[in-house]
Amino acid sequence: MQPGHHLSEIIQSGLQQGFLHFSNDANSLSECDFVFLAYDTPVNEDDSSDTSILERAVGDLANVMKNDSVLVVSSQSPVGFCRQLRSRLREKNKSLELAYSPENLRLGEAIQCYLSPGRIILGTESPAAERKCRELFAQIQADTLCMNLESAEMVKHGINSFLAMSIVFANHLADICETAGARIDDVVRGMKTDPRIGAKAYLSCGIGFSGGTLGRDLQVLSRKNSERKGYAKIFSVIHELNSERKSSIIERIARILGGIEGRSVGILGLTYKPGTSTLRRSLPLEIVNLLIDRKANAKVYDPKADYGELGPELRFKVASSIKDAAEGADILILLTEWPNFKAYDWQHLPQLMRQPFLLDTKNVLNEDQMIG
Repeated sequence: MQPGHHLSEIIQSGLQQGFLHFSNDANSLSECDFVFLAYDTPVNEDDSSDTSILERAVGDLANVMKNDSVLVVSSQSPVGFCRQLRSRLREKNKSLELAYSPENLRLGEAIQCYLSPGRIILGTESPAAERKCRELFAQIQADTLCMNLESAEMVKHGINSFLAMSIVFANHLADICETAGARIDDVVRGMKTDPRIGAKAYLSCGIGFSGGTLGRDLQVLSRKNSERKGYAKIFSVIHELNSERKSSIIERIARILGGIEGRSVGILGLTYKPGTSTLRRSLPLEIVNLLIDRKANAKVYDPKADYGELGPELRFKVASSIKDAAEGADILILLTEWPNFKAYDWQHLPQLMRQPFLLDTKNVLNEDQMIG
């Protein structure tokens, strides 16, 4: 099955060929050579990890896994946590092993990411576990980088923290560009030509990162530093600066409109990123709530948002289209970079709006083609 195929097709194919089975009974795993622990580790409101679901799972699995089998943890694991899980597993059965291979999936692209990962990070504590996992992953065309458990956990923390830092850096650079008369898209384009930075650098300015994933890694490293009274304070600073970003967006809107109270605001995009329907930990939703707290009237259009996640009482009106969101608005604010927003013909919208302001917080629209 090719990476581009949809999940439903892959599941159906697996069932038909007898390669895939479903069960809600942990005892059904008793004959498996490998068991993957792949829960999406919950994130608390302060971006800390809630690992209780992983602890319960390992407790259950220790009672059913067969001798010499391997538990492969791909769930997000705070550094040092996998060693604790391994000890707990081996207290029950000394022949059991644990490996850590962090996932690097993106919502809406999970199958593609898993089958073509670029590289596989593998953390183990024994040569036997490393050999078994290498053989397991051999069918995936990617280099396997082997290391101990803590190093593999830190790779995941390091990647996400670096991406978070890049986002905060790009946002601050964009603020200076705006006051200096520079264009951030040209600046980023020029920066990416430097081979030390590269064409795939995460220099996307906008409203900051949301969804909890990047914040979780920053919190892990920040707390680890605090526990040891260390000097690695950059991780807490990155988290704080990102949190401040939504307030700076609100103040920018207030400056544009000369105040927020009583203003009609059209919102384009509410999910925390394109390609998903979830509003969990959505920064665009936080910005909308801040506008409503300051007595703005908000009308929201998002092509896929699951408003049911917010309960029966919404604080805003739901628009049926971009045009509907723009009608009578003092300003349109683009908060999620859905592809259809970039392709939209904006020329007819000014006459529908009370004031022809559009704030592209994600810097995805072509300024030369926009309304004047």
